[in-house]
Amino acid sequence: MGRMRKSPGDAVFQFLVDNYLVVILILMVLPLWRVFMLSVTPQVDLSDRTFGMLVPPSRWSLAAYKQFLTHPSFLVAAGNSFLILGMGVSLSLFLTVPLAYVLSVRNLPGRRFLHTLVMIPFLFNPGLIPSYLVVTGLGLYDRLLAVVVPGAINVYNVFVMKNFFEGLPEELKEAARIDGASELYILFKVVIPLSKPILLTIGLFYGVHFWNDFFNAILYLGDARLQPLPILLRNILQAANFNEYVDIDVFSEARMESLKAASVFLTALPMLLIYPWIQRYFTKGTLSGGLKG
Repeated sequence: MGRMRKSPGDAVFQFLVDNYLVVILILMVLPLWRVFMLSVTPQVDLSDRTFGMLVPPSRWSLAAYKQFLTHPSFLVAAGNSFLILGMGVSLSLFLTVPLAYVLSVRNLPGRRFLHTLVMIPFLFNPGLIPSYLVVTGLGLYDRLLAVVVPGAINVYNVFVMKNFFEGLPEELKEAARIDGASELYILFKVVIPLSKPILLTIGLFYGVHFWNDFFNAILYLGDARLQPLPILLRNILQAANFNEYVDIDVFSEARMESLKAASVFLTALPMLLIYPWIQRYFTKGTLSGGLKG
């Protein structure tokens, strides 16, 4: 069978869409390219404004990365960030999946009332002071769980996953119920094996949230040993000098601009590496989860 020929209007539309996406891609890549080029530009070349933007430097220097990777504060902060990431994504999926499945059961008694209860915190934020009192009242202050627990469930993610579950063939669930399977068995043996796209997609949403979480960390973590990478990055960017965070002799090899750029690139790197692996599931998960309302 030959390929269907496009009409002139369709060809023009496809051309415009392709060029629009190329422009968006360039706008997204350019800032990251500039940050990386600036981070590897030697001190002697920083005075030339062309370097660090589009033109790679004539000489590359990894002094800024070396300084960060060998500094104890950076390694401790990176370890805290990965720990928060792992605990946060695991706890969030553990809570989101059952809640989304319960809301997806159409004949569940009280489903509308439960739906309303879930929507209330989504529409009406309790505010900072009640949240702070709850976290401190639970004894979570200066614990990594203080960063994980407040954002453990995102209502938007719950409804995206709920819509995906509702799109699964109802016949499979009904067949399992006829065979005497419990709802818990159906969830783990029927629904979850078919839900890899939405699990990875929602896991990515939660992962980006916990990796970049700044406000909860600065609010609830007073111990410097527990601070994650975003806090360390803030400290570096706001410091008038680097004597507190970086050895003074580093300025013989790396300038402050290169250190800032290297810190930004290192912070963004994990998510940049994870996203291409999940990307093939991302579109399917978000589209399938957004079809029904």
